[in-house]
Amino acid sequence: MSSAQLYYKQNRLKQLRAFCKAAQTGSISQAAERLFLSQPTVTLQIQALEREMGITLFERKGPAIILTPEGEVLYQLSQPLVEGIDKLDESFHAHFGRLDSGELGIAAGESTILYILPEPMRRFTEAYPGIRIKLHNVTGRDGMAMLRADEADFAVGSMLEVPDDIIYRPSLNFHTTLIVPLGHPLAQKNEVTLEEISRHGLILPPRHLATWRMVELVFNQHGLGFKVSLEAGGWEVIKKYVELGLGISIVTGVCLTGKERLVAIPLDRYFPRRSYGIVVRRGKYLSPQARRFIDMMDPAFFKELDDRGPSRPRQTRGGFEHDEGTA
Repeated sequence: MSSAQLYYKQNRLKQLRAFCKAAQTGSISQAAERLFLSQPTVTLQIQALEREMGITLFERKGPAIILTPEGEVLYQLSQPLVEGIDKLDESFHAHFGRLDSGELGIAAGESTILYILPEPMRRFTEAYPGIRIKLHNVTGRDGMAMLRADEADFAVGSMLEVPDDIIYRPSLNFHTTLIVPLGHPLAQKNEVTLEEISRHGLILPPRHLATWRMVELVFNQHGLGFKVSLEAGGWEVIKKYVELGLGISIVTGVCLTGKERLVAIPLDRYFPRRSYGIVVRRGKYLSPQARRFIDMMDPAFFKELDDRGPSRPRQTRGGFEHDEGTA
């Protein structure tokens, strides 16, 4: 083997690390920033990898770079290897039951953070106090971007449709529920119709979010309109305004604790249940810390993942829904 070949093979990990970070960020400059390297250094590492393998890894689309078909294949092969080597020390110690250090990044919307994660977080931090958790409060689009850029180990949230590069396993389900103030004309009813709801002003999250879209879809399907008396962000805000008698609302049951001063009426006959669960990027190397948290939160996650094998998820389109982050 020539000295030049030996040099490149000894530096293969650096080349692959630079390549993977550029693929994740879609930018040489951002990759350099996150690797604490200069932009020319990252460029040279990627060019050396291209020369050695005899392929072109990226093509430029305006200000961004995107993977070529060959680059996509190399990324799928190399990303788990790079992450595995970078986290070798943690994985080694975890093999012997020592999980007392490292980081864990979780992306989630506000509702998930407030109502779903507190108990799993409490159990995990009690069991592994040495692990530092980064909890990212993000909207759906930002959460998906973080997963694809490996800026979070996994996400927890609700998905209506699932892209091909994402794995989602719903493990919790909640009713869609009408909430009304105490003493409201609908408060004495066990069931209500959409027509009855349409006579009263609704308090809903902003128009562009999933809850509004779902309400609009269901009412349209039944040939009815609805009135919105107030737009407000955040389930806690909406519940408070309902308690004050400023309107009624349609919410996901995840936000209801039973301690609110209002009446909750299930709307199962009109609305589907809303699911929440673990969201990971397909092919993602999951650190021992991430695997342990996921296993504590959803013990069946990895069994179902193994049963699915390389097949696609049952749902096949769309994105990470986080309307609860602002609603």
